[in-house]
Amino acid sequence: MTAARVTLCFLLRDGAGGTEVLLGLKQTGFGRGKIVGVGGHVEPGESDAQAVIREVLEETGVVLQMEDLADAGSVHFVFPARPEWDMQTRLFTARTWQGEPAPSEEIVPEWFRVDTLPVDRMWQDADHWLPVVLEGRTVNVVVTMHTDNESVASSRSLLE
Repeated sequence: MTAARVTLCFLLRDGAGGTEVLLGLKQTGFGRGKIVGVGGHVEPGESDAQAVIREVLEETGVVLQMEDLADAGSVHFVFPARPEWDMQTRLFTARTWQGEPAPSEEIVPEWFRVDTLPVDRMWQDADHWLPVVLEGRTVNVVVTMHTDNESVASSRSLLE
């Protein structure tokens, strides 16, 4: 089975207490009830960048342009107990956009300081790679989940 192609974009802004990132409380589907990055599946015929621009608009109402996106690398998620959940995830950050984030049926967006991420409410893997992305660096990581599909069995960087 081939891993699903997925994209995530982390909008970043300067807040009073430091840099903030837009995350969202997932309302439906995979990851429901968790704080997640904004994004989703790549549709047939879309590039990763086109998909993340569409997903950010659908989920938050924020308009991104291609030139707003910065490549932040990728994370390959492996679920040995549920291979149909495997995902190849392309990551982006953005510091410019149009509009203010608003809730949708899928996501309730919220700004968080990057130095106090709500990791206790996120997928456990986020702590393995998200801080690196939010520092402005690029990742290329393989995260393998335990059979409980919640906890991380291993996390391996493919970058030297």
